[in-house]
Amino acid sequence: MVNGLLGIDVGTTSTKVVLFDLEGQELARASSAPYHNHTPFPGWVEQDPEELWLAVLTAIKTLTSSLKQPVEIKALCMAVQSGSLIPADGEGNPVYPMITWLDGRAEEIVQIWKNEGQQEWVKPLSGWSLYPSLCLPTIHWLKKNNPEVFQSTKMFFSVNDFLVFRLTGKKITNPSNAGGMQLVDIKTGQWSEKLCQLAGIEVNNLSEMAPAGEKIGTVLPEICKLTGLTPGAILINGGHDQGCTALGLGINDPGKMLLACGTAWVFTGVLTSPDMTNLPQTLDLNFHAVPDRWTLSQSLGGLGASFEWWMNKTYLPEIELINRSEMFALLNTEMESTKMDPELFFLPLTGGHDDPSTTRRGAFLGLLLGHSRADMARAIMESAAYELRWALERVTAANIPIRKLWMVGGAAQSPLWPTILANVTRIPIQLPQYDNWPALGAAILAGCGVGVFKDLEYGLERFQKSQVEIIPQKELINQYEQSFQKYKYYRDLIK
Repeated sequence: MVNGLLGIDVGTTSTKVVLFDLEGQELARASSAPYHNHTPFPGWVEQDPEELWLAVLTAIKTLTSSLKQPVEIKALCMAVQSGSLIPADGEGNPVYPMITWLDGRAEEIVQIWKNEGQQEWVKPLSGWSLYPSLCLPTIHWLKKNNPEVFQSTKMFFSVNDFLVFRLTGKKITNPSNAGGMQLVDIKTGQWSEKLCQLAGIEVNNLSEMAPAGEKIGTVLPEICKLTGLTPGAILINGGHDQGCTALGLGINDPGKMLLACGTAWVFTGVLTSPDMTNLPQTLDLNFHAVPDRWTLSQSLGGLGASFEWWMNKTYLPEIELINRSEMFALLNTEMESTKMDPELFFLPLTGGHDDPSTTRRGAFLGLLLGHSRADMARAIMESAAYELRWALERVTAANIPIRKLWMVGGAAQSPLWPTILANVTRIPIQLPQYDNWPALGAAILAGCGVGVFKDLEYGLERFQKSQVEIIPQKELINQYEQSFQKYKYYRDLIK
């Protein structure tokens, strides 16, 4: 019988599960239907925890039902989105909808705290700036605005430990998912009484902390029966989805950086110490899924949203007639005839190097009658590259090396955009030839935790996937350098 490792990617919109053999070959995959977002008030974004739980069960059952040969699933591990909050009673049952990390109801509280100077001690202690999307201010919001729910809440779960509890009956979490709640001391890796006090709770309202890669326990027999998991399958402690992605790609040491390019763009690097003394204020610090490593990250906001806006507006007639893959194929064909125009610029509508949450008026500058929609699409790609370069300059100024940049997400599928990024940033771009890195990273953790891999390096060797490297083009680096300086001037004009 084949032995397998199951990686579970619990995202913001759906759950994906991937089964690998012990040599890293994919055996099967499945995904859930998208979850439903509920917005009872402007700025609120909630989800049903039971729908999320059902999505996990359904995805696993769909996968196990599709197997053509018997597979003994030795272990499973989860890569889970972070920042969302599930208030639960003493039995672990939700007493309120899940408040997702997209929710902005705590914005006023965050602003009050910043005005009071709370940011000055919260960030060095937690690693995170104050954001309305994290659990720390969200819990305080519940205490202040919904005391009935707050009083009935005995456990404040993240998505990760809620699912761990449902799978095993144990209330255990990991440092990177706990860190995303903004309630952990970044230096000790333990819950902070001071941060809990600010939120209005006690440490015993939170799950037990355990290292990533450690055995949590066997999956409950009734869950194995319901999902088709091998009886006795072991759940291994996982991590934040970004950390598991980095782990799977081998981004586990300084000098390597991950760039996730969806609607929002986020870059993530690696540190060997949680010392924040010289880090730029724009960077947040969290725990890696790898022991004795920390991740530094910055959100560049919705840089991908500007490109999506342009596609929807200018390719609208085609969109009505063809599917999205054909639409992007049409764009790629048109962009083959474009070239770098040092006088054509786009100023983004949302996101950027300095304020990721801002939505502003944007602009095209330097337009000529001869410019096509593809030329303008290229200018949007270049603007995202300029914003990334601007943000990375602060990282390198803090003596944090960046030798290579791994690019994943929708923008990485473009035949042109990665090349633009390489030329603007002057950093080699790696394009991994695989599409579910959170699940792959989680599966490696599962293998280490259950003892089939002697260490992470051994697991990474077996799960290695091919990559394409994009090298900066010497003939374009200087042109883009001059245009970058012009871009910064124009961008500052419309702040």
